[in-house]
Amino acid sequence: MSETLMPLAILLPFVGSLICFVSRHRVSVFTGCVTALLTAGTIGWLTYDVAIHGVQVYALGGWSAPLGIHLRVDGLALFMMIMSAIVGVAVTFYAVSYFGEHDAQEEKRGAELFWPIWMFLWASMNALYLSGDIFNIYVILEILGLAAVGLVALTGRRAVLVAGMRYLLAAMAGSLIYLLGVVLLYAAHGTVDIVLLGQAIEPGATAMAAMTVMTAGLLLKTAMFPLHFWLPPAHASATAPVSAILSALVVKASFYLILRLWFDVFHATITLEAGYVMGALGTGAILWGSIQALRQARVKMMIAYSTVAQLGYLFFVFPVSADHDAANAATWISIAGQGSLYQALAHALAKTSIFLSAGVLLHAAGSDHIDHMRGLAQRLPVTVFAMALAGVSLMGLPPSGGFVAKWMTVQAVLAAGQWWWAPVIIGGGLLAAGYIFRILRPAFSPADVQEALHPVPRSLELCALGMAILSIVIGLRATDLLDVLLIGAPFAIQAGGAL
Repeated sequence: MSETLMPLAILLPFVGSLICFVSRHRVSVFTGCVTALLTAGTIGWLTYDVAIHGVQVYALGGWSAPLGIHLRVDGLALFMMIMSAIVGVAVTFYAVSYFGEHDAQEEKRGAELFWPIWMFLWASMNALYLSGDIFNIYVILEILGLAAVGLVALTGRRAVLVAGMRYLLAAMAGSLIYLLGVVLLYAAHGTVDIVLLGQAIEPGATAMAAMTVMTAGLLLKTAMFPLHFWLPPAHASATAPVSAILSALVVKASFYLILRLWFDVFHATITLEAGYVMGALGTGAILWGSIQALRQARVKMMIAYSTVAQLGYLFFVFPVSADHDAANAATWISIAGQGSLYQALAHALAKTSIFLSAGVLLHAAGSDHIDHMRGLAQRLPVTVFAMALAGVSLMGLPPSGGFVAKWMTVQAVLAAGQWWWAPVIIGGGLLAAGYIFRILRPAFSPADVQEALHPVPRSLELCALGMAILSIVIGLRATDLLDVLLIGAPFAIQAGGAL
């Protein structure tokens, strides 16, 4: 069954994108909604199939590696696809009302272009998660980057075009740097298949050079500190549903590839020093991103810098996993991997909720300036409650998904004897509380003059609230999701003591 479901998870949104390109706006909206539900249903079916039968591999055209291209799904790939499906469905139905409420010509044009590009981007993400060779991944990375830039520049305004161009240059540079590593590995081993490379690579100058350049290119695409210069303007200037997609999903795709490379390809090459460098970058991201978020005057710019900070938590898996020769390393490496991926999911749900809520505020009040939020808790209670609930997860308070993720990460770093990362993780939660309360405090303060608010469709508020509730609920159902993640043991230590 998986032989049908894996290609279908890619083909459904791709075909939906083609239909949206050639259809009128109303047909595009209907097609986008149906495609989102069908794609999510396919991923749900694939989850059931993989849970029963384990890791699945599909050879496109019947050609086996190294000549053919493999699609491969394990718990890690499936976890990322589930995250994309949950966020994708919410954003899709939010966009129906969001774009339907705008009358300006550039906003109408943006509404028409959103559907085909969004479906195309979703197809690209699924293809990336399922791909089994590093060159095919390069091609998909380019497609994914172009689709993401297209979404940023939807309205054609000067601010979004400047941000989109900066994003485009960063995305292309990251992909080309990654490609250099692909060339080095192919020249040395004659294959681009991930499994075969993992079996063939041994410690040496070529492997280290390839790992360095490929990781650097992907760090740029992930907007990891200090390579985050393109992210805040791109995320803050885009429309609300696009900002949610970029923050919740797109930057996680390149992080997923770093995980794949470090655990599946370069497991024999990783050094403890390299792991510490990644941990230091994560520390810098948490501190710098949080401080910058505290300084912002606009809600969307604050949330954008919050993304920079929250991405830092994902990278503590690398210093922990680099210390793979110690006793009981397998246990804490698995815990660190689970914590990192659960952080990705918790952040995706919470950040989707906050960006969608910011879109409601912008639509209702005409501005996302923090000072203009006075009294909105009484006038838009559902939206403000959604932002507060999502903020609980970003801060890492129980019983949210963010708490589970941070707790597992702290457990892992302490078990690995790398206690110095723990204060950063805890301190990052306190900093997150600071910028979340910067938004909530004026919202609950009485307004001097109550200006008229534009009516907001209830569906916009409910989509934001639904994502916020899910960011809490996943903290209560962590075991079920982690069982899916561990299918195929993606964080297991392989023979020889290497990852």
